[in-house]
Amino acid sequence: MFSAKSSKHRSSSGLRTCIPSAQLRLAIVMDHIPVLPLERCASLQFIEVIMALKQPKLWGHLLENFSACRFFSSRRDWDKLRPMILERIKCRAKDYPVRAMIPVANDVVKARALLIEGVSILIKSIPIKVCKFCPELFIGESGHLIQTCHGFRRLAKNQVHTWIDGSLNDILVPVEAFHLQNMFQDVIRHDQRFDFERVAAVLELCYQAGANVDDECLYKSSSISEAGKNDSVVAQSLSQHELTSVAKLTLEAWEMLRSGIQKLLLVYSAKVCKYCSEVHVGLSGHKARLCGVFKYEGWRGTHLWQKAKVDDLVPPKVVWRRRPQDPPVLLDKGRDFYGHAPAVVELCLQAGATIPVKYFCMMKIQGLPPPP
Repeated sequence: MFSAKSSKHRSSSGLRTCIPSAQLRLAIVMDHIPVLPLERCASLQFIEVIMALKQPKLWGHLLENFSACRFFSSRRDWDKLRPMILERIKCRAKDYPVRAMIPVANDVVKARALLIEGVSILIKSIPIKVCKFCPELFIGESGHLIQTCHGFRRLAKNQVHTWIDGSLNDILVPVEAFHLQNMFQDVIRHDQRFDFERVAAVLELCYQAGANVDDECLYKSSSISEAGKNDSVVAQSLSQHELTSVAKLTLEAWEMLRSGIQKLLLVYSAKVCKYCSEVHVGLSGHKARLCGVFKYEGWRGTHLWQKAKVDDLVPPKVVWRRRPQDPPVLLDKGRDFYGHAPAVVELCLQAGATIPVKYFCMMKIQGLPPPP
């Protein structure tokens, strides 16, 4: 079609090929932009785009910008770059811990201790129930009849819970992580998983943030059920006014703990596995193949790490709650009307504390009662 305006030659395959010049290619593109009638255009913007493409200045500007682009090869000499990267990591380690976050980390450690002490006192006066075959928890004298039990191995579905007495660990769920002496140290391999201590994830985060954490508090077992052994006598001797004061302090410690962890996670990195509840405090996750070690878990092998949130380090343990307009025992047919609340918040509410407004929507305080 454009053989008169272009140079012709034969390729090795014997076919005739046209090689137009740059100006000729530009003219070909400009001459062959269709000018559609107005009734066939979808919108006025389509016409403006077509008219803009037919301007030579626009094409020249695009060609000029395209010619100024730089293309980089994907081949790199990593033997030369590796020492530079390691040196940069060492220089970055000098900036940590951040001095401005050290008071925040110390406040988190104190709030955690107050929270454990307060909850251990409250559960001596307020009964809590936990399911024998699943992690379901209920704050009250007797459990509910909502059929949400899935069994220990998740083989059952929509079964009635079997209630037993709960403990401190059922409300404040322990979350462990590997203890690192330095947040920039090498990644933990699978064969090194027994060479590192397991500590509470919150304390590990505060330790890396520069908090003053005692070795006795850091290296002891992360199970906190032993913390409230001597609080039963104290709880029995407390009056209702003193119990309400303990509930208010406990709720303030709960809010301070979560807000402090939220601030620390903006500066320090923490990872959580996508398929299990494993938490690692550091720049990158460890390589211990512990994901899905139980038969009821669907993934086995290496963890798939993603950014951790506050709920991953401090699980809220959301429970069903009974409102004044609800029946004495929560039934399964009214599950769409009942409210929820974190276990610590519901415990402090029953002890007489004032709940923040942000929990009202979740608790459905002014919601409709279930049908009879």
